[in-house]
Amino acid sequence: TMVQMKQVTRMLRGARGPHRDRLAEVASEWVQFSGWMLAQVRKDNEAVRLLNDALELADEIGNGTLAAQALNFKGYIARQQKRPQGIARWFAAAADPPGAHPAQRIGDYLQAAAGMAALGDIDAALGMAEKAEKLTDKAAALPPPDTAYWLTPAFNRLNKGLCTLALGRYSEAADHLRSGLAGLPEEFRNSPWSWEHKEALRRAIEAA
Repeated sequence: TMVQMKQVTRMLRGARGPHRDRLAEVASEWVQFSGWMLAQVRKDNEAVRLLNDALELADEIGNGTLAAQALNFKGYIARQQKRPQGIARWFAAAADPPGAHPAQRIGDYLQAAAGMAALGDIDAALGMAEKAEKLTDKAAALPPPDTAYWLTPAFNRLNKGLCTLALGRYSEAADHLRSGLAGLPEEFRNSPWSWEHKEALRRAIEAA
């Protein structure tokens, strides 16, 4: 992944003409994917650096979906570091870039709500959850963005689970998490990123 990223970004540095912005989209996606892969092995500082680079590329070409995803991954890293301020900050930022897809915004609002709840700001958390709910019909009417193809309604049940767990709604959280995990495509079900959702389900069941 890192080798491919370096090749694409090297190409971008020398690119000119009407197709440069399309190449910048490809480069932004490769840079953010590399950041995501580094986050999976907890090389957090390197991951954040690349995600910042991906965000700059996305902003340069005005691509809201790529900008939202880079910010989302920064929120993910904050959650692995157990930093609720970072969770709330980055997911809230990810929900608002111009051009972000409704399915992205739903997931980001829900995860920001979980961060707010962890900080004890329940009113803000409920406000974020309400914003997510208002986007449900709009998101359901559209296919997921190409660069975040996994953001189906079933996937966002996982985010609802994290949100309701943080709000102390344990039975509801267990239902969302169980449904979200069952709805994952077969190739995702044992992915390392899914382990936190399985652990969240275990905690929700125990607390219910």
